Amino acid sequence: MKVTDLSCTMINWKSEPWNTGTGSFGGNRLLGIVKVSTDEGIEGHAFLGSSRQGADAYVGPMIEFVKPFLVGRNPLDIGAIWEKLWKMNRNVSTNAIGAVDVALWDIAGQVAGLPIHRLLGTCRDSVPAYASSGLLPSPKAYGEEALHFKNLGWPAYKIHPAAIPKDDIEICQAVREAVGDDMILMLDSMWSYCYEDAVRVGRAIEELDYYWYEDPLVEEDLYNYIKLRNKLDIPIMSVEYAPGRLYGMAQWVTQQATDILRGDVAVTGGITPLIKICHMAEAFRMKCEIHHGGNSLNNVANLHVTMAVPNCEFYEV
Repeated sequence: MKVTDLSCTMINWKSEPWNTGTGSFGGNRLLGIVKVSTDEGIEGHAFLGSSRQGADAYVGPMIEFVKPFLVGRNPLDIGAIWEKLWKMNRNVSTNAIGAVDVALWDIAGQVAGLPIHRLLGTCRDSVPAYASSGLLPSPKAYGEEALHFKNLGWPAYKIHPAAIPKDDIEICQAVREAVGDDMILMLDSMWSYCYEDAVRVGRAIEELDYYWYEDPLVEEDLYNYIKLRNKLDIPIMSVEYAPGRLYGMAQWVTQQATDILRGDVAVTGGITPLIKICHMAEAFRMKCEIHHGGNSLNNVANLHVTMAVPNCEFYEV
């Protein structure tokens, strides 16, 4: 079997605005439908783009650099192909590399007649989900939304706050008061704080029995992450955008800068590196919590990886 073509069809994609303290998502975007064609008539598909950045930001380099390399290759040589694609990452975004990798895994699943998680090594058939908030107008509004999800039966709720430390503490207090002690709560500060504010917010949510503390500092601030982790007891989760992606994770583990690893098929660059990150975390008895994928097919791909590893506890919605 050989790849005969790599194409991307662009379609208009309108979604409701979704804001956070550090940026906005949604509105009018272009979604790319990536297709890898083969000489045996089997086609692999993936989506390219998210509600934050459309496919038009990624598709040009994918066609310019990836397509000439991919055409003529055996699409089942996924590991070898990904290794070469990663070496293009200075010119091609990890989002585009990830879309091609997902499409190749789609082909592999069709050839085998099996779901992708079976090819990866199924560990389970279900996973609990948590609701992930946007930016809301007041602490009370966060509390009301969290209580709404609790009443629907959701086990957990994650806050994307205002990115103002004092206000963020008030939001976390209001949510805990609204839902009581029996709902799992997480905070994703989206790289908003300096070290001192990260300590203050971290200590406050420790007292509120929050489950994890996600991305309080910018992802290149390894030095202060090490200090912060030594200062706090709450599990810290980082590395979503860690420089080097898969190849940048080892120092976060060996230098004990985070408690939980993070990744998804778009930001990490596909199913191939994401499963490796999960396995690396497992070798250290660490969790790797898989991030939202930015579009629906990426979320399906994320779910296949989640089903194939024992150390991702939740599915993000």
